Amino acid sequence: MRVFHINGDQFVELPALPAELPAAGFVWIGCTRRVFELGSPEIQDALQRWTGGQLFELHVSDLLNNQLPSHFDYTTTYDLLVFRRLAAIGARGETSDLELLDSAAAAKRTFDSIDTSPVGFAVFDRVLLTVHPAGCLVREYFTQRLVQLGQPGEQRGATRLPTSPADLMLRMVNHMVDGYLELRRLLTRQLGQLQEQLLNPHSHFDDWSFLLDSRNALHLLEDVCEDQRSAVQEWIDTLAQWPAPKDDVAAREQELLRVRSRDVLEHIERVLSHVRRLEQSAEGAVQMHFSALSNRTNAIMRTLTVLTAIFLPLNLITGFFGMNFDALPLIHSATGVWVAFAIMTAVGLGLALFFWRKRYLGTHRIP
Repeated sequence: MRVFHINGDQFVELPALPAELPAAGFVWIGCTRRVFELGSPEIQDALQRWTGGQLFELHVSDLLNNQLPSHFDYTTTYDLLVFRRLAAIGARGETSDLELLDSAAAAKRTFDSIDTSPVGFAVFDRVLLTVHPAGCLVREYFTQRLVQLGQPGEQRGATRLPTSPADLMLRMVNHMVDGYLELRRLLTRQLGQLQEQLLNPHSHFDDWSFLLDSRNALHLLEDVCEDQRSAVQEWIDTLAQWPAPKDDVAAREQELLRVRSRDVLEHIERVLSHVRRLEQSAEGAVQMHFSALSNRTNAIMRTLTVLTAIFLPLNLITGFFGMNFDALPLIHSATGVWVAFAIMTAVGLGLALFFWRKRYLGTHRIP
């Protein structure tokens, strides 16, 4: 568990939970799910001292639930947001953030390496509690980023330190959503390779289990994005019901929260739209694959049928002259075999020419 104090242009890590809240700024408590489970009594006591309220047991269970979908809830004391982040499963079963996906082995099986785990946010007026899964780099990323922003001369415009717990929460959520946006390149490349294998006429595609896993992964991403959109939309609706600020500075900060929230929602919409396009593209590739197989089968059957039609009259001629009768024409002639051969050649070439002109053989017409 790590505790930070953010005040204006200062970002300081505290050694432990303070007895009282600092006079200005807010406190950020970042911990893993296991640490939160073990230290929940201590955190609840600190929240009671600082804010006069504690987390409800139901919300504590939500923060400890690793399978919980993205959702939003609120009380008179705090707001609760559970947001599923993007993670990559490594070779040892460990999870890490999106940056580790960009490798040759991971790119080959991008869909297999996708996993999502929830990150919980409890937003008080002056306290932010974040609960992360094991191996999550979001907390470490923002710790390093805020340390840089807390240095003199590093804060410029929108890159200043967060001014409220809600501001920091939205920055974290936006960072996680941007991870989905960066994933588009890997998903598109993986799906492109899959489409090339499906549409290659010389390829014998048999990795149907991988194709099914890819489609299931896209369906999972779509469900995750829809839950995220609903959660962020509920947060925006709740934000609109906040009381009007009493000064211009507070009004500007509240308006900035609305802007950040709408930006996060727009990013989620973009990811959802892209995932749906990938699903349609994958479905289209499968349909084109089976259409190509059907056309190839039809072409093979057409060729075999034409060859059968060509040799059928030749078999009739040979069968006719193979009958055991002494009075058959040309049967006792020295030139009979050559006459029959000429007739069979003429019939065969005539039928082949006829079918060629009908485009039953080949793909080009004879001029």
